[in-house]
Amino acid sequence: MQQEQKNKQSIAWAMVVVLGLATAMFGYLFTTQKQELTTQESMVVEKARELAVTKTKLDSISTVLDAKIAEVERLGGDITELTKVKEKLEADKLAFSRSRKVETNKYLGKIKEYEKFLTEKDEMIAQLKAENEHLVASNDSLSTHVGSLTSERERLVQRQAELTDSVVTFTAANKELSDKVTKAAALKAQNLKILTVNSRGKIKDKEEYKASRVDKLKLVFNLPENELTAQEAKDIYVRVLDPEGAVVADNATGSGEFEVDGAPSKFTTRESIAYQNNNQKVEMLYDNTSQFRPGKYNVELYAEGYKIGGGNFTIKK
Repeated sequence: MQQEQKNKQSIAWAMVVVLGLATAMFGYLFTTQKQELTTQESMVVEKARELAVTKTKLDSISTVLDAKIAEVERLGGDITELTKVKEKLEADKLAFSRSRKVETNKYLGKIKEYEKFLTEKDEMIAQLKAENEHLVASNDSLSTHVGSLTSERERLVQRQAELTDSVVTFTAANKELSDKVTKAAALKAQNLKILTVNSRGKIKDKEEYKASRVDKLKLVFNLPENELTAQEAKDIYVRVLDPEGAVVADNATGSGEFEVDGAPSKFTTRESIAYQNNNQKVEMLYDNTSQFRPGKYNVELYAEGYKIGGGNFTIKK
């Protein structure tokens, strides 16, 4: 009986030991598994953070790139390369969002390349700004120089100053001024008289004439002094417009075409004169081969593409 009691105690202790070992082993396994889960959770959190950081950097580069494209375009620079890089960046962003693998290192390398590219473009933008500032400075210098010219040029400078706010480049401003100076240098015909000459050579100065007594037109006018006009041979073109507004022209008498405001136009007659810049008197004769029809005729004088004077006469029935 005593031996049986001892056997029961031995079995009880053995079970206690087994249970203790089992508890220790389960505790160890639980602790190990918990650590592994904690480690895995940390890795997942870190990868999520890396993905978020990478996406944020790609979006940030996209925003900066858009701003630089707009600035270069405003400064008049070439945006071809910037546009191509923008397209590549958008493709990388799309590929990154669709990727099932965590490849942040690959995209971090791309991000460094994009950041390097943007830094290089900062230098280009700085150069464009400097060039634009130089053009503005050159334009200001030109306006100052024009201010020292004659009173006619002073009027042009005032007009140029009114247009300065709308001028976007130095080249456009320079062309505008050049055109105006050319126009100011054009000849002007003053005191124009339209006389008629009959078949006997008799000259008449009236407002109305009979068609049968008009064989030739004689134009008499003065060319006033203009210090902007070169003293050289000048072609004077005459357009005689009939009552319907058509140009009276006859190829047999030297009629032809010339340019008015950049467009071709017929002329009735022309003559080359030596401009002397001394208020000289000019006489031009047009031999009409056909009889003028009744009505009011306009006479226009042109030189170097500009209208320099005009008048009219009437043919009675």
